[in-house]
Amino acid sequence: LAGVADCDVLLLVTPAQHLADTMARMPKFPRDLVLCAKGIEAGSGRLMNEVAREAAPGAELAVLSGPTFAHEVAAGLPTAVTLACGGGTDQWQRLSTAIARPAFRPYYSDDICGAEIGGAVKNVLAIACGVVDGLRLGQNARAALIARGYSEMQRFGEALGARAETLAGLCGLGDLVLTCSSTSSRNFSLGKALGEGQSADALMTDRKTVAEGAHSAPVLARLAAKHRIAMPIVEATVRLLEGAPAVEVVNEILARPLKAEG
Repeated sequence: LAGVADCDVLLLVTPAQHLADTMARMPKFPRDLVLCAKGIEAGSGRLMNEVAREAAPGAELAVLSGPTFAHEVAAGLPTAVTLACGGGTDQWQRLSTAIARPAFRPYYSDDICGAEIGGAVKNVLAIACGVVDGLRLGQNARAALIARGYSEMQRFGEALGARAETLAGLCGLGDLVLTCSSTSSRNFSLGKALGEGQSADALMTDRKTVAEGAHSAPVLARLAAKHRIAMPIVEATVRLLEGAPAVEVVNEILARPLKAEG
């Protein structure tokens, strides 16, 4: 970690629940810290930028987020992401020059809150979409869940200060569509296994990769309740992770009162 701390730019890719501990072991920090973990700290309800600001108050923070399956990026396939820079356009110029490649295109934003909320909420919604796939409920159901889940993301994000246009971009809607559509998504794969009847406890114990949505879902639901934000899909996902039968949870969602879209 001491050697890493000497870099000009540091990309923090530690899983969200371990970011605080990892940063506490760093002897120092470079000027530019780029946050790549997508999640909400389970114990505190903090976004990653809040965790990083406490650990490295002198650093300039940025968030890199968007629809990025790692194996496709590594293969050089075309990818576009949001690079939200707390340091404004000066930081953008430094980081975009270092990060951009012919097939890897960052797009500028200064909305760190929006970029992080999009990345955190989409992980939870991806679990729900995986359940739809595991239960073989069809493409109509998945499309509806993505659309209704996006409404939940917008309500939550705007209540916490995110901008609507950020959530409609690569780090919100773009990442949501990708991660809700493929078993290459760890969160989608977890949901699919739940829909197929596997135990949540067994799945979380046996997994060799991190499905951040499983950690973020309960704290996201608590924050939504605190701010009086309706997030029924998130609440249903929490019930699934607590062991409720998938068919039962889906039937409860379908039995909700009819209402205006919004």
